[in-house]
Amino acid sequence: MQRSFAFLLTSVVGFCLGSSFPSNINIGGLFPTGSHEYEVFRFALSRHQDIPKLVPQVDMVDTGSSFAMTYAFCSQFSKGVYAIIGLYDKKTMNMLMSFCGALHVCFVTPSFPIDTNNQFVIQLRPELQDALIDLVEHYKWNKFVYMYSSDSGLTVLQKILDTAAEKTWKVTSVNLDSLTEAAFLKVVQDLDTKKDYRIILDCELERLNSILNLIAAQRKNLKTYHFVLANLGFMDLNLTEFRKGGANVTGFQLMNYTNPLVSSTIQDWLEFDSKDLKVPKRRLKYTGALTYDGVTVMATAFQNLRKQRIDISRRGNAGECLANPPAPWGQGIDIQRALQQVQFEGITGHVQFNEKGHRTNFTVDVMELRPTGPKKVGYWNEKYVNTATYSPLNETQLLNKTYIVTTILESPYVMLKKNHEAFEGNDKYEGYCVELAAEIARHAGYNYTLEIVGDGKYGAKDAETHMWNGMVGELVYGKADIAVAPLTITLVREQVIDFTKPFMSLGISIMIKKPTKSKPGVFSFLDPLAYEIWMCIVFAYIGVSVVLFLVSRFSPYEWHGDDAEEGSAEGQGHGQNQPSSPQPGQSPSQQAQSQQQQQQPEHTNEFGIFNSLWFSLGAFMQQGCDISPRSLSGRIVGGVWWFFTLIIISSYTANLAAFLTVERMVSPIESAEDLAKQTEIAYGTLDAGSTKEFFKRSKIAVFEKMWSYMKSADPSVFVKTTDEGVARVRKSKGKYAYLLESTMNEYIEQRKPCDTMKVGGNLDSKGYGVATPKGSPLRNAVNLAVLKLNEQGLLDKLKNKWWYDKGECGSGGGDSKDKTSALSLSNVAGVFYILIGGLGLAMLVALVEFCYKSRLESQRMKQIIDAAMLSSTLSRISGTGSGGENGRVVAHDFPKASQTLPCMSQAAGMGLSTTGM
Repeated sequence: MQRSFAFLLTSVVGFCLGSSFPSNINIGGLFPTGSHEYEVFRFALSRHQDIPKLVPQVDMVDTGSSFAMTYAFCSQFSKGVYAIIGLYDKKTMNMLMSFCGALHVCFVTPSFPIDTNNQFVIQLRPELQDALIDLVEHYKWNKFVYMYSSDSGLTVLQKILDTAAEKTWKVTSVNLDSLTEAAFLKVVQDLDTKKDYRIILDCELERLNSILNLIAAQRKNLKTYHFVLANLGFMDLNLTEFRKGGANVTGFQLMNYTNPLVSSTIQDWLEFDSKDLKVPKRRLKYTGALTYDGVTVMATAFQNLRKQRIDISRRGNAGECLANPPAPWGQGIDIQRALQQVQFEGITGHVQFNEKGHRTNFTVDVMELRPTGPKKVGYWNEKYVNTATYSPLNETQLLNKTYIVTTILESPYVMLKKNHEAFEGNDKYEGYCVELAAEIARHAGYNYTLEIVGDGKYGAKDAETHMWNGMVGELVYGKADIAVAPLTITLVREQVIDFTKPFMSLGISIMIKKPTKSKPGVFSFLDPLAYEIWMCIVFAYIGVSVVLFLVSRFSPYEWHGDDAEEGSAEGQGHGQNQPSSPQPGQSPSQQAQSQQQQQQPEHTNEFGIFNSLWFSLGAFMQQGCDISPRSLSGRIVGGVWWFFTLIIISSYTANLAAFLTVERMVSPIESAEDLAKQTEIAYGTLDAGSTKEFFKRSKIAVFEKMWSYMKSADPSVFVKTTDEGVARVRKSKGKYAYLLESTMNEYIEQRKPCDTMKVGGNLDSKGYGVATPKGSPLRNAVNLAVLKLNEQGLLDKLKNKWWYDKGECGSGGGDSKDKTSALSLSNVAGVFYILIGGLGLAMLVALVEFCYKSRLESQRMKQIIDAAMLSSTLSRISGTGSGGENGRVVAHDFPKASQTLPCMSQAAGMGLSTTGM
């Protein structure tokens, strides 16, 4: 019975309370004068006329004034408002947080979110820090600039710095509130100097628009920059100048204009008529959309409270705002819970709050600025999802756009015409790449403008800033659309840009100054054979002569008698062949011994040591000799020597013409190994190029040694341009070698003054390619054009035209005087010197022989030297003398008795006779 009574009592009380729920709900409003959010607030109230009806109590205040906001808040609270909607500023947000927490009054706001545990502040705007960090990770940024307004940026900055510490990001923060316009422009200029082209801008719409206008007014090349706008109203910004400049801009969009609910609400907003409007109707911004959803949140919450029959009446001293101690409103907790429990699909997406009053489970679109305007490339909902795809451009789209082709002034690829001042645009240039770019554009079907790279570099990554320079940097940062230049395809470049198939193959080569041509020396006729060979020939000649002498001495067949010859000579000398009369004073035994010796035959051997040398020399000179070996052993020696001389003389003759008629160049180095082994000749490469990167990354011992020398050399061996490197080679007098691509080396070798040359082979193998930005739709069209030109043979034709047809040093790659010319006296002067020297030596030897033999004869015959010389001279002139040949060995060579004077004896080997005395 008691339980039934209690249930009936509760039902009656609940019915009474439900019937007492107010039909009009007073809600406060705090808006700046003439604000867009206030107009949308009025528009939203007109769309929510259901019971309970929301009745506004609005104060137009300066949200940056703490006194004005305090007065307005307390005034509305004393009027009995159930909740307040409005905006706050960084100067007044702490004051509002304090009042709401103390009085239990809910404050619904579309202002920037703040990190607070005050559950009575319902924040309609989603927090962006997580989405922003995910986007930075998607773009793989490790260095960027974060520009923020202290209104909302401090919370995001703290989140970014915490993440940067974990991921080793390099973040530069700039507080925009502390900068004047001039100071901001100075910061932008400094960032451009430091090549900090990745910038995040985090501030409110009005401030963001003014900053973007300042940047666009600088007329910088916006393609270099990539801006990320940490704002939820990407479509609310004026990005016309950035779109024209081709800048990379990424941002977030909260409102989905393709949603039918959003489009119908916007249409109603534009048709909403208000006589109080003092300015033309403006487009519904995202802050206005948040205000609209805020009104919806309040209307839905109070409807739910009415359905739940919850008492929200104001009683006691709840109207006293500044009471001490403060008296919180008891029913404020119920309203706060009702507001946080609201869920619906609004014009800002899914609206839902967590226990702290922050938006949760929301989705924001990620937008990028394209040439055609803003385009959705992804969305974020707890994580970033990329949906961007590049659609291939058709021929019509290519024809309707002019692309920027970056290149570099490098002969013969791109050169200014002699009268380039009379031309404009692309007509000012000529060269291999100029014609190649024209052919590619003709086949791919697009228009283009040639632009020379600003820093004059090919492209390398800075070790400190990690920024790309040169043509690669212009492609990476959007300054150019295509690079047609001698740009080497490398791994590090391929990671940031795209290359076509190679249009030219090449390798790293060595350029040195052409050595001075050495004229043949006086004894250049000795050059066909090396010094070692000449020495071996000399020793062989001496050895063969000695062996022939020994063989002839031991072989009995080389000895022969002279009996008949001596007998006939004596018969002619004495008139009759009779024994000579005995000498006076001789004993009988002596006379018998002398008679026995005269009757013994004389044996001779023609191959004495001098005749052996003479035989070997005659055979070597291909002239023969008047004596020949008789024995088998001697003939074997002679045959082997003749075969030896045949081969040696044939080889010598074959090489003699080349050494006498061609002026040779002696190169100090022939390969990279030669360079690495020495320190007298310096060597270097182009700075900020693929050749330098090759040595820097190479693991081959020789190249590592060369790189170690180059990076530590003082003065520096690196040059800024190829022309500087070539000039250094020419001025160094052979003390500097330049490492460059073989194609450029071959070209310079063909240009006057024809004083450089390529030595050795290529150190590697690589190719030149046409480059485009990563993911560019032009890549396929350009790649197909290069392949077609290669198949048609046009690439080879272009190379022959600019390398060899226009060469200035002849087909030989150097001085045209390298041809074989007639011999001059200097070529054969040594032969004449030897002839004259030989004649002089012969005269001297003859004189020595004459004197020597005369002295021997005088001593032997006990005559004075003068008489011996006179008799010898007379006998030589008469020519009737006879004797042994020079060098002949005579056995038992004893003098015979003379019929006349003793000095006129026919001594063997002396050549003297009585005739002429």
